[in-house]
Amino acid sequence: MQELEKHSLVKDLPEHHHTIRHLKMNDSHFAKLFTAYHALESEVHDLESRNTPVKDDYIESLKVKRVHLKDELLNIIQKTEQAL
Repeated sequence: MQELEKHSLVKDLPEHHHTIRHLKMNDSHFAKLFTAYHALESEVHDLESRNTPVKDDYIESLKVKRVHLKDELLNIIQKTEQAL
């Protein structure tokens, strides 16, 4: 059985790890989105790795939400880095 990979934000965006850390500590909106992203990631990973019987559209809806959150987080990261 193949190990499913987790999509940690820092692992997926290692070039931005300093900015991510800074924003988590200093931007409450970013921290809230970051927490929501990782909660969704954990739920998707758990459902998929355990082959939990759920409807495909439920998992897909979680994945869509995760992608939107990641895009929003990346947008904040890029804006922060451009301002420096």
